[in-house]
Amino acid sequence: MAQKGVQLDRENFSCSICLDLLKNPVALPCGHNYCMNCINGFWDEEEKKKIYSCPQCRQTFTARPVLVKNTMLADLVEELKKTGLQAAPADHCYVGPEDVACDLCSGMKLKAVKSCLVCLVSYCEKHLQPHYDVAPLKKHKLVEPSKKLQENICSRHDEVMKMFCRTDQQSICYLCSVDEHKGHDTVSAAAERTERQRELEVSRQNIQQRIQDREKDVKLLQHDVEAINQSADQTVEHSEKIFTELIHLIQKRSSDVKQQIRSQQETEASRVKELQEKLEQEITELKRKDAELKQLSHTEDHNQFLHNYSSLSALSESTDSSSINIRPLKFFEDVTAAVSKVRDKLQDILREDWTKISLTVTEVEPEPKTRAEFLKYSHEITLDPNTAHTYLLLSKGNKRVTLMKQDQFYSDHPDRFTKCWQVLSRESLTGRCYWEVERRGGGVYVAVAYKSINREQSWKKCGFGRNDKSWALNFSKDTYTLWYNNSQTPVSGPRCSRLGVYLDHSAGVLSFYTISENMSHLLRVKTTFSQPVYVGLWLEGDAGNFCEIR
Repeated sequence: MAQKGVQLDRENFSCSICLDLLKNPVALPCGHNYCMNCINGFWDEEEKKKIYSCPQCRQTFTARPVLVKNTMLADLVEELKKTGLQAAPADHCYVGPEDVACDLCSGMKLKAVKSCLVCLVSYCEKHLQPHYDVAPLKKHKLVEPSKKLQENICSRHDEVMKMFCRTDQQSICYLCSVDEHKGHDTVSAAAERTERQRELEVSRQNIQQRIQDREKDVKLLQHDVEAINQSADQTVEHSEKIFTELIHLIQKRSSDVKQQIRSQQETEASRVKELQEKLEQEITELKRKDAELKQLSHTEDHNQFLHNYSSLSALSESTDSSSINIRPLKFFEDVTAAVSKVRDKLQDILREDWTKISLTVTEVEPEPKTRAEFLKYSHEITLDPNTAHTYLLLSKGNKRVTLMKQDQFYSDHPDRFTKCWQVLSRESLTGRCYWEVERRGGGVYVAVAYKSINREQSWKKCGFGRNDKSWALNFSKDTYTLWYNNSQTPVSGPRCSRLGVYLDHSAGVLSFYTISENMSHLLRVKTTFSQPVYVGLWLEGDAGNFCEIR
């Protein structure tokens, strides 16, 4: 008996947080006592929620209570220590903030180890023992400790709900079955549980079957991925081999043409040189003959003149002038024309077949349909200060561009646009990409462009859409216009302040979408991109107009 009294004292003078004897004990307004360090540490954790409560009774306080040491309780604890009172035994499991408390424990409550669905009571190890020893209690249903036992009590009749109304799909007590649920389809809760358990097992079997099916599908898809990778690798290898052979063939033909040209060059040059020497000899002879005649013409003696004149040798036959009109250049012109014709044919064939190849590849991946699907291809895009016109101000991590009234004092750079209020992205784009552009103020050209676009010519040549190196959609308050190679195409669509842009580089697809409450398709451009492209913005209107890439 004396030992039981000591145990009770130990529980009464222990802190429910550290489960040890109270150190610097303080009393809360609700009357419960704690170690000062323990309760302060507990409230420090609650500081973020601005809620202070008692760990035992859960009473809350609007402001953090001021703690003062309970001197009398502290002296009592010290006195009890001298009489042999020590810390609580290690095998005692006291209830914590998240634990279920034993309903039968008085004073310091222990943690419950089981809850009884018949008694609707939670028990610690000690108070649970009768359920193992007493025959009638052995039949009770014990479950893991639960804080929701009271949910099994009928709020109207204060009886345990052991029945289930199938008509209203709710748990009821036996009085409910003869009262407001009279005439309904009612069964015992156990019977309904059995029925639902069967359905649950069927559902689990279906789920497990679906899991197996999906796992098989995943394996099949994995095999498909491996097959795709293998096929792609083989195709790349074969394509490289074919193109290498084609390059070697073109190089061979180029060498043959070069050899023929040099051979003809040597033949024609030799023939011309031979004719040139013959003409030079004829000129020498004619000059000599002219000198003789000039000397004879100055002879004063008539008889001597006549004698010498009759003895002069006749002139040699003159070279045929038709042989002088040799046109070796005609041969070279014909060769150039023939080679150009071959090049044009080859370009046409490659262009036509390349389109077929692109269409074959792009059929594998259809274009997204919903904004969520487009966002899967969202690409991080920042604007490049080295390309920005000096009137453009970049901000928000180089994602926003604003048109200003004066220069922004950028340093000189060869990539900077000097004639148009334009800027390009830092990142080049290939593959499948998606981004959005938000406009405020005046109009803007939303574009993609090759890096090789001119930077210094007039806006009629370097402006986005004004050349064959960029594609641009003019995006203003009321109208949309597509520009490419200085040709414009009006586009109809709803007014909005945000555009979505989708690029499938390998498929040669550039699509624009208006984004407000819904995402609406505006325009689809089909082309062939020969290089990586960059995002471009060209601002119009007054200063203050800005765009932001998201």
